[in-house]
Amino acid sequence: MTHWRIKLSLFLNYFVFAILLNSVGTVILQVQNNYGVSSSSASILEAFKDLTIAIVSFVVASYITRIGYKRAMLAALALVALACLLMPQVPAFWTTKLLFAATGAGFALIKVSIFATIGLITKDSNEHASFMNFLESFFMVGVLSGYFLFSAFVDDTNPQSTAWLTVYYVLAGIALVAFLLLLSTPIDESSVQHEATKSLADDLGDMFRLAITPVVLVFVITAFVYVLMEQGIMSWLPTFNSKILRLPTSLSIEMASILAASTALGRFLAGLVLGRISWYWLLMVCLMVSAGLVLLALPLASSVDGRAVTGWGDAPIAAFIFPLIGLFIAPIYPAINSAILSSLPLRQHGPMAGLIVIFSALGGTTGSIITGHIFEAYGGQTAFYFSLVPIILLLILITIFSQMKKRVLA
Repeated sequence: MTHWRIKLSLFLNYFVFAILLNSVGTVILQVQNNYGVSSSSASILEAFKDLTIAIVSFVVASYITRIGYKRAMLAALALVALACLLMPQVPAFWTTKLLFAATGAGFALIKVSIFATIGLITKDSNEHASFMNFLESFFMVGVLSGYFLFSAFVDDTNPQSTAWLTVYYVLAGIALVAFLLLLSTPIDESSVQHEATKSLADDLGDMFRLAITPVVLVFVITAFVYVLMEQGIMSWLPTFNSKILRLPTSLSIEMASILAASTALGRFLAGLVLGRISWYWLLMVCLMVSAGLVLLALPLASSVDGRAVTGWGDAPIAAFIFPLIGLFIAPIYPAINSAILSSLPLRQHGPMAGLIVIFSALGGTTGSIITGHIFEAYGGQTAFYFSLVPIILLLILITIFSQMKKRVLA
C-alpha cells in the first residue's frame, strides 16, 4: 500500500485529537461536579475549543503551505502534550479552559494540514472520498476510546474527586508517541510548496474570494449546520444520560460511547459504499432515518421510572436507541467535505480546509451553547428534540449544494 506510513501517522494524529476534542461532554459533566459551575457556564468550554479552532484556522489556512504541513502538525502535538501535563498539576476551571483553547489551536493546525495532505496521497475523487470516510471513522474510534478511558478514572463514590485528571498523563503519552511517529515520517510537500509564491495578503484575498463563491458559501453553511447538530448531541449526551436517564456518572460517560461507536461504524461503512452509490441519495436516506430515531427514542426517555441503575444490563432502552443516530448522521460530514475538496485544485485545498475548520468550529460552539441553554431552561428532552431543526435544514441545504456543484462542474 502506497503512502502507508503517512496514512498511519495521519490516523494517529487524528486519534489523539479525537479523544481530547470530544472529551468536552465528559469534562462538562465533571466540572459541574468538581467546580460547582452551572450547565450554561460549563457550556463555555465548547467555545474555548471551537472559537480557538476558528481563529487559528483563519490565521494559518492561507499560510499553511509556507509553514509546512508536517511542521504544523508537530507543533500541534507538542502543544497539547504540554497542556495535558498541566491539567492534573493545577486542577481548576480556568486550567480546563486553557486545555481546550490549546486543543483547539492544535486541532486547527492538525485538521487543515491533514485535509490538505489527503490531496497529496490520493489519486482521484473516489479514493479521496473513501479515505476521508475511513479517516473520519478512525476519528470516531478515538472518541469511543476516550469515553472508556475517562470513565476508568472516574470515582462514582466521590463525585467531587479529581482523580479523573490523572487520565491526562496518559493522553500526554499518546501525543508524544504521535509526535515521534510523525517526526520520523517523510512527507513530500514539494507539489504545493512551489505554488506558495504570493504574498500573505494575496493568499488571504484568495481565501475570501473562495469563501464567497456561491457553491462554497452553501457548502460552509451546510458544514456549520451539521456540526451544530452533531456537537449539540455529543457534548451533552453524558449529561443527558446522568440527569435525564438517571445513570451513574461513569456509566453515563461509558454509554455515551454508543454514539461514537455507531458514528465510527457509519463512516466505515460509508467508506466502503460511497465509491459505488451517489453520496447525495445516501445522505438523504440517512437524514430521514435520523429524524425517525429522534422521534422514537426521546418519548422512551420520558418513561424512565427513576429506579437505581448499576450497569449496562439494567439501563433504560432510550440510552441504547438514541445514540444510534450516529450511524446515520456519520457519512454526512466527510461526504460533503470530500465533495468540495475533490472538485478543487490542490493549491486551494489548504484554504478550503481552513474554511471547513472555521465554520465547523463555529457550528460546534453554537450547537453546544444552544443545547446547554435549552437543557438548563427547558430540560434535556426538549434540548435533544431541537436536533430535528438542523436535520430539516440539512435536507434542504445538501440538495441545494448538490445541484450547485453539478452546475459548477458541468
